[in-house]
Amino acid sequence: MTDSSDAKPKKKKPSRQQVFTLLVEVGRKVGDGLPKDSTGAALMIYASGIDEAEAVRETVAILKQADVAPLDVSGYGTLDERLAEGHEIAQEERELMQRALDENSVIVAQMTPFFEGDDEIDDDEDDDGGAVH
Repeated sequence: MTDSSDAKPKKKKPSRQQVFTLLVEVGRKVGDGLPKDSTGAALMIYASGIDEAEAVRETVAILKQADVAPLDVSGYGTLDERLAEGHEIAQEERELMQRALDENSVIVAQMTPFFEGDDEIDDDEDDDGGAVH
């Protein structure tokens, strides 16, 4: 009879999960929690997934469960891909990305509401992460 303590512990496979930066444009829906006068919003999201397609699917599913109406998703890649493109990534962002990976989750890092007269997402942001209008 063999003792179970002699069994070798199974090695955990390294996770293939990665974190992707996504920009999600959302419309209005009853109960969405957006400001009353807004016409929608842009959400900067860090989402984990085996690939970007999975991260997008999971993000859209979670947003719909939260009564948010996703309209469009733009992917900006992983941390390494963003660094290779010359993006400056603040420590706070890196920590949120690590949290998304550790928790296998979707994290909304920033929400920028749209109001009547806004044409599109403003790419010009000030240092504190808020959009400049």
